[in-house]
Amino acid sequence: MIALEGVEKRLGARLVLAPTTLTVAPGASLALVGPSGSGKSTLLRMVVGLVVPDAGRVVVAGIRLTPATATAVRRRVGYVIQEGGLFPHLTAHDNVTLLARQLGWSHARLEDRVRALASLVHVERELLTRFPSQISGGERQRVGIMRALMLDPPVLLLDEPLGALDPLVRAQLRRDLKDIFQKLEKTVLVVTHDLGEAAYLGDEIAILHGGRVVQRGEVAALAAAPADAFVREFLDSREGSPR
Repeated sequence: MIALEGVEKRLGARLVLAPTTLTVAPGASLALVGPSGSGKSTLLRMVVGLVVPDAGRVVVAGIRLTPATATAVRRRVGYVIQEGGLFPHLTAHDNVTLLARQLGWSHARLEDRVRALASLVHVERELLTRFPSQISGGERQRVGIMRALMLDPPVLLLDEPLGALDPLVRAQLRRDLKDIFQKLEKTVLVVTHDLGEAAYLGDEIAILHGGRVVQRGEVAALAAAPADAFVREFLDSREGSPR
């Protein structure tokens, strides 16, 4: 469902991402972890076309990402960032339905979809009448998830979706995200700095360092046989590493 084939990115003389090949099978969840500047968000943004690789190619849902196909690919991808990335001048409801309205969905279809998503993501309908500044960080993130799912895309991308939340809200939303992944059977690529979160949300994790994927697999398998000293140190130093 997601295939990055030999993708590479430089900013001037700095290598942001070494030539990298990475795939995610339909219905699978992969979490990208690693220190700041390791290239994980660059990989994620390549999938939605926000970063253009200097070499290699990106294929999403069978479509190679090019300037000509970017719009078609983005409609097959739901994208969630910290705080939901909502437009402040629109109500939560209008944020969720923005693209569907632009695509000409009928009022009845829009409202049926909003009702279903509000139930799935545990958002009260009254909250959808408010503006982003009038709701909490956790609520904004839930609205952002609704917006990402509005067109029922096969691919869901999440960039540090829980990073700005307090621990209790974070734990609740993490459980709900896992439930959503399982119910909807989306193909998921999630970036997080939290190893425990990555192990919980991803079927596998991929550890990045210096713009390279240094090891990929289930957390327990990586802990049992780390590829190198960096992986061993990274696993040992992260709260939530396997016990």
